[in-house]
Amino acid sequence: MKVWIPNPNGRALLGDVPDGVTLEIAERPDSLPSDPADLEFWVPPFLAQADSVRLAAKMPALRVVQLLSAGADAWYGQLPAGVSLHDARGVHDSSTAEWVLTAILSYLRAFPGFARAQARHDWAYAAYAPTDELAGKHVLIVGAGSIGAAVKARLAPFEVTVTSVARSARDGVHAVSELPDLLPHADVVVVIVPLTAETRGLIDADFLAAMKDGALLVNAARGPVADTAALVDAVATGRIGAAVDVTEPEPLPADHPLWDLPNVLITPHVAGSVRGLHPRAYKLVGEQLRRYAAGEPLVNEVVGGY
Repeated sequence: MKVWIPNPNGRALLGDVPDGVTLEIAERPDSLPSDPADLEFWVPPFLAQADSVRLAAKMPALRVVQLLSAGADAWYGQLPAGVSLHDARGVHDSSTAEWVLTAILSYLRAFPGFARAQARHDWAYAAYAPTDELAGKHVLIVGAGSIGAAVKARLAPFEVTVTSVARSARDGVHAVSELPDLLPHADVVVVIVPLTAETRGLIDADFLAAMKDGALLVNAARGPVADTAALVDAVATGRIGAAVDVTEPEPLPADHPLWDLPNVLITPHVAGSVRGLHPRAYKLVGEQLRRYAAGEPLVNEVVGGY
């Protein structure tokens, strides 16, 4: 059985490799280690896009695609019949939850403004103090999967009220259809949903208009989950703020108006890009590979875009 992984450092992180496995390194879609025709188990590069997805058409023996990302939007519905798609659910929980907390605290405590003042050598106390604070806030988490649960757990010590939302209601979780009633009461709205046909454009003009004055939108999902034009219009008024790790388009063009809005914090899709990514991701890959070799069911299969 031939297996491709994207990083040579992953070999040592997989654990025991089953007998009969030929392990090869395929770092880029334009530089393949061998003929893809007999590849059976493929781990594409982290955040691989269309150039990698198109390779699947050249892999008639392919049976498993194991992603290193939590999102599978670039891959779902693009693979031949008989190929199972698996995401990296659980791998990015801690890193993305840390980013969300960092973004919320940085925005509320005016760190972007202080950083700009530092670059000017300006002791800008009067410009920003007193700052806002997280304590006492109502946080709405849109997306109650494993990352949403990790965000909620990390918010627990901060003296906040948390409301969670998912596709459908369950114990302790509201349905997404309830958002119009929930948004006006939230001081911070964290969006951490996968990109699907249902979530594309979820953050639209109506969504943003329903947010309370002074609220903060945090997008750690995917750029197309937000209507970019509507987001620009909403934050440009100064009525709400935004902290985003993802944009549409991405990378964000240098002349895009989002860059210059003082109430917008932007990071370049880095929530999952941490030093602990490879150990966690390749541990999952190794476990999946051993399950597959033993004829056991694999975990994290993507069904319905999730």
